[in-house]
Parts: sequence; structure tokens; C-alpha cells
Amino acid sequence: MHTDTASYNAALEPGDREVCDLLAQDIRRHLPEAENKIWHGHPVWFLDGNPVVGYSKLKHCVRLLFWSGQSFEEDGLAKEGSFQAAEARFTAADQIDTAALARWLAKARDIQWDYKNLVRRKGRLERLK
Repeated sequence: MHTDTASYNAALEPGDREVCDLLAQDIRRHLPEAENKIWHGHPVWFLDGNPVVGYSKLKHCVRLLFWSGQSFEEDGLAKEGSFQAAEARFTAADQIDTAALARWLAKARDIQWDYKNLVRRKGRLERLK
């Protein structure tokens, strides 16, 4: 885990820290080639410079976000925003279905929309994979 991500998690309340530590551990296990850094204030993992998954502490939960998640066609992920993102929200680590998370992470590698070039394309999102 990147030291900034470890610091992000360490600053959380114990229950939220447990959720984020589990998410970070599983993301690292299933996407070992992904680059991890703090981006816009929260931990995000990138494949070839393209954001694929991240999490953030919201007021009442931890939100796990997949930038291309609407294309996964998976139960447990809800539409987020006007592009292709989808999310899952957790208030405790025991709510995380690690088998579903492993499927979602595999799809994050295999199904990607090009967020890296979104600004250059003036808001037009194109599918990479």
C-alpha cells in the first residue's frame, strides 16, 4: 500500500479504517500492477494512467467507486454520476462480499472507459476495453 494511502486509512475512525484497510488489501491483491496514489483527496488505483477504482470516506459510510462500473453489469453496484461510474457503500467491514469484490476488480482490469483523456476529448468518454 502506498504510504499516503496508509496515512489516509490511519486517520479514520476504527470502523472506517477496518473497511478501508480491507478494501486496500483486496485491491492490491487483485490488481497488483495498478499504481496507487492519493488523487483528489482519496486513494485511487490506476492502470496505464487511467483511474479504475478508489474509495473515500463520506459522512456516514465508505464509498467504493469503480470508474467503469456501470459496464460491469453486476448486482451490488449502483450508478454514480453521469458517466460510467458505479459505487458500493459500506458502514462495516463485514458488509464487504470479498467474492463479489474480486469479480468487480477483475472487471475493472478488463472493462475500462478512457477517463485519462476525458478533458482532451472535451467530456466525451470512449471505451478502451
